[in-house]
Amino acid sequence: MAEERRVCVTGAGGFVASWLVKLLLSKGFVVHGTVRDPIDPKNVHLKRLENAANLKLFKADLLDYESLSAAIAGCEGVFHAACPVPLGKTLDPEADMVRPAVDGTLNVLKACSEANVRRLVLVSSVSAVLWNPNWPFDKIVDENCWSDKKFCRETERWYDFAKTIAEEKVHEYSKSSGLDVVVVCPPVIFGPILQPTVNTSSKYLINFLKGKRVSLMTYDTLYLVDVRDVADALLLVYEKPEASGRYICSSYCIETCDFLGKLKSMYPHFPYPDCPYEAKPYHQLSSEKLKQLGWTYMTIEESIRDNVEDFLEKSLLDVN
Repeated sequence: MAEERRVCVTGAGGFVASWLVKLLLSKGFVVHGTVRDPIDPKNVHLKRLENAANLKLFKADLLDYESLSAAIAGCEGVFHAACPVPLGKTLDPEADMVRPAVDGTLNVLKACSEANVRRLVLVSSVSAVLWNPNWPFDKIVDENCWSDKKFCRETERWYDFAKTIAEEKVHEYSKSSGLDVVVVCPPVIFGPILQPTVNTSSKYLINFLKGKRVSLMTYDTLYLVDVRDVADALLLVYEKPEASGRYICSSYCIETCDFLGKLKSMYPHFPYPDCPYEAKPYHQLSSEKLKQLGWTYMTIEESIRDNVEDFLEKSLLDVN
C-alpha cells in the first residue's frame, strides 16, 4: 500500500490555491487547507472537488500562529498561497497588506520548522521581481532581479512592497534555519475560476470584455500565465529534489493592445475599450530556469478560450 502523502495549502479557497488543491487531490495527496471559515459558502467548491474526502479544511488566520500550527502539523510539505490582494487603494496599507504578508509568512515559516516539513513552496509574485528602476531595459529579467523596496514605497506600490519584503524574509529564514524553501513568482494570473467569488485578475479580464477601462491598461505590456500552469509549477518545484531558490513563472509577455486585439479576434462581439497605447520598451521576463526543471504551459489562445467560456457559463458577462 502506498504511503500517505499529506500536505497543507494556506488560503485554500483562493484562485490559485483552489486549482492547486484540485491538482493535489488528483495526485492522491491528503490535503489540509486553511481558510478563514470552513463553513463559509465561498469555500463550498472545495468540498465538491474530486477526491474531496481527502481534503480537511482548517479554520486559520495568518496572524494566529496556533491555528496555522494545527493545520500544518503532520504534513510533509506546505504550499503558502494565502496573501491579501486588494482591488483598489487601501486606507492603511501597513495593516491591510504589509503586516499580514510579512508577519503571516513568518508564522507559516515557524510552523513549518516546528512540524519538520520536507519543503515549503511559497507563492510570491513578479511584483517582487520587476519594480527595479536600475535594471537595464536591454538585460533580460531573471531570478536575480529584485524589486526595489524604496521605489515601491515612494510610488505607493504597497502590494509589490509587501510581496518583496515577505519573500526576502523567507529566504533569510531559510538560510538561517535550514528550512527547505522554494519560491514561485507568477505575473498576472488568468484562467477559469473554481471559487464562487471573482478574484482580482479575473475582474480585470471581465472588465476588458465589458468595455471598461481598468488599471491594468496603464501598463503597455502584460505578463500573463494561466492558473492551471501555476498549479503545475507549484507541484513541480515541490516534487523535484533539485529545485531551489526562486522561479519566475510567466508564460507570455504581450503588449496590452495586442492582447485586446487577440481577444477581439476570438470574441468580436464584446464592447472592448479603446487601446491608445503605443509600443514602448519593456523588460523581457525569463522563465528559463523553471522550463529547465520541466515546466510547460498552454497556449495563450487556449487560456483565453477556456477563461471566456468559463465566464459565459457562469453568467459573468453581458453578451451584446
